Amino acid sequence: MNGADLLCKTLLQENIDVCFANPGTSEMHFVAALDKRPEMRCVLGLFEGVLTGAADGYARMSSKPAATLLHLGPGLANSLANLHNAKRARVPMVNIVGDHASYHDKYDAPLSSDVYGLAHTMSHWVHRIAGPDGIVAATQNAVHAATTAPGSIATLILPADAAWAPIAAGSEYRAKPRATARLVEHATITKIAALLRNGKRTMLLLGGRALRADSLDIAGKISSHSTIRILAETLNQRIERGAGRTPITRLPYGIDSALAVLKDVEQLILVDARDPVAFFAYPNKPGRLAPPACDVHVLSSTGEDPVQALAGLADELGIPAHATGLAAPALIPALRLEGVLTANAVCHLVAHYLPEHAIVCDESITAGLSFSEASLGSAPHDHLQLTGGAIGIGLPLAVGAAIACPTRKVISLQADGSGMYTLQALWTQAREKLNCLTIILANRTYATLHGEMKHVGVTNPGHNALRMLDLTEPNLDWPKLAQGMGVDGVRTDTVREFHRALQYGLQQEGPYLIEAVI
Repeated sequence: MNGADLLCKTLLQENIDVCFANPGTSEMHFVAALDKRPEMRCVLGLFEGVLTGAADGYARMSSKPAATLLHLGPGLANSLANLHNAKRARVPMVNIVGDHASYHDKYDAPLSSDVYGLAHTMSHWVHRIAGPDGIVAATQNAVHAATTAPGSIATLILPADAAWAPIAAGSEYRAKPRATARLVEHATITKIAALLRNGKRTMLLLGGRALRADSLDIAGKISSHSTIRILAETLNQRIERGAGRTPITRLPYGIDSALAVLKDVEQLILVDARDPVAFFAYPNKPGRLAPPACDVHVLSSTGEDPVQALAGLADELGIPAHATGLAAPALIPALRLEGVLTANAVCHLVAHYLPEHAIVCDESITAGLSFSEASLGSAPHDHLQLTGGAIGIGLPLAVGAAIACPTRKVISLQADGSGMYTLQALWTQAREKLNCLTIILANRTYATLHGEMKHVGVTNPGHNALRMLDLTEPNLDWPKLAQGMGVDGVRTDTVREFHRALQYGLQQEGPYLIEAVI
């Protein structure tokens, strides 16, 4: 057994049995180690941003980390945008980054770089293995760091000489207890309960783990038995929603809309959520979205148990466990199947025909804004969103979600511009025969940026500016792009065509793509 063998064995002992990989020369010993362990599922991605996005989606749906295998500093650098999203989503992930043999550093070879420094930019925990004797402890520490509530990015750097060196006798594995979410102190719960009785206009802002069905059920009971409103953060790791679950709307992305939603709130109670701020600075507009006179209080912070906190709060307020909560609205009727295709038509049809327990990976950006409201009464489903704002996560997220939940349909609502960042994920969907339906909302423009230009005061953009925002000359051909990756696809531009393609795509067991020209 060498160092790479021991690392792979320790990952499996720590219950990590999926590795999203794109290896190079310095990782060949780890590849050989994976070859000896068929219980480790190895998934090849053609771009490192696909790997970290897939590991993110896997963690959101399995509630445990996957590993990624990345090649040196440049491979890690390719993965950083979706590592940023994963960090913001607060998911567990363990990255294995190969590096040159320690004695080779002095030669400054072409692929030499500051792997440690690169890793620190998007990781909560980073460690460089000094030699084979430290592999078990380092791997266990990485998994412990990743799985400490609510979830963290841990990056383990494996020099080639540590990977190929033989292991001395005595490197034994001893299981360590896993960290659990901290409980919220009773004094905090009683303080928040007292605030909710003071008559001020109050809102509970929910994020993270508080948006699962059990937490939402309690929050809905609190809301239905008081005048307290509930609201979700703008972008979230995972919301369990649909018929039979507590409906919740999200704080809008647009700054003017967000300010309007919060304008009359006097008390904002954070439940696994952050004090809301604007995504960007805009001239003559506030950065913090709550009104200046609004008091902000924390019921449960990151790493604390929101279910326990909300249950304690309901108990303090005298709300019985059997009380009724908020009911999801009725499913919006299907549209007439006439006319040209629009974004609203796509969103309403997907919401209407959403299979039970589907997983929706949503990077639809502007074009999919109506889906959230249209699907409040859909069949029970999970809604996964772009969390960190770095586009290019939607297709990889679907890969990871489908591997975590192979019996569930995964539906991507994907903007065309951001889809091009990581379209290599379609190849992985084809190779792994994943149950993914990709819907490309093709408005052939970065529509969000048109709005942002207005928000910063540019009202009459000219030719050069518009060419930076539009995806024309030539138009993208998504069915051909998909077919080149091994995924069948079709283009639709009428409601009837899209309806027919949607029915077909929902029945397929493997990957399928629909380009919805809107």
